[in-house]
Amino acid sequence: MFEGTYTAIITPFDEKGVDYKSFEKLIDSQIKGGINGIVFVGTTGEPATMTEEEKKELRSFALEKVAKRVPVIFGTGSNCTLSAVKNSVKAQEEGADGVLVVTPYYNKCTQNGLYLHYEAIAKECTLPMIIYNVPGRTGVNILPETAGRIAHGIKNVVGIKEACGNLEQIAKTADAIKGTQLQLMSGDDKLAVDIARLGGTTLISVASNVLPKEFTEIMAYCRNKDFDKADALLNKYSDFVDLLFAEVNPIPAKYACSLLGLCKNVLRLPLTPMSDAKAKLLREEMQRLQII
Repeated sequence: MFEGTYTAIITPFDEKGVDYKSFEKLIDSQIKGGINGIVFVGTTGEPATMTEEEKKELRSFALEKVAKRVPVIFGTGSNCTLSAVKNSVKAQEEGADGVLVVTPYYNKCTQNGLYLHYEAIAKECTLPMIIYNVPGRTGVNILPETAGRIAHGIKNVVGIKEACGNLEQIAKTADAIKGTQLQLMSGDDKLAVDIARLGGTTLISVASNVLPKEFTEIMAYCRNKDFDKADALLNKYSDFVDLLFAEVNPIPAKYACSLLGLCKNVLRLPLTPMSDAKAKLLREEMQRLQII
């Protein structure tokens, strides 16, 4: 349902709040770059430091400016199941094409708790749902058998965004969901081609904030089973991607976008601007690649 490259888009801020002038510029640059879809208010969009009113305004703005040119997915996750249900229902009422729901963080629920969490959301929200496995941030890991259980038991869960970093586990998840409606998706730019080889259909990308055209091409090659070309293009940007994660996401991505003139380099505490030493390395790599 959601194939290709989807950008986990940053949220531009200024000293007053969300910088909507920059946000429009960023959205247009994504669509001109050929991106297949955009994920708003996911982790990369810093929703944890935004008010509910800000997020509501952002979602409305996003839908208006995208204007159905590409699918729009909203991040609606929470470590409170009732809140995740409420957020997902709002996204459906507002007109989103799908929702991205991270595992409940901090609570460290059981695997059965994970299943019941997603089941509760799916009972109230009929939008296509992508579940998001990023144990390094949440402290919870969707095990392959749980992914299989979800695939067979919750039909409007259409994707799993994998960012566990463990290809052996991801391969087992690919086997567990094989033949179901559940698409395997990469939440890790560096593993996009490896996951595609396992049957992955989609990359939800941070790097595409800066390089929408190139990271869309990578998944287009994968879709055509031309993995050598996909590898070659990804390898070209390997050091750049490493530097995008030299500090916690989205700190480097926002700095890189500011170098392109797409936004200001403004984050909200507890996130802080990229350190001078690492910013210098990222800037020099972007210059070497002729991105700037």
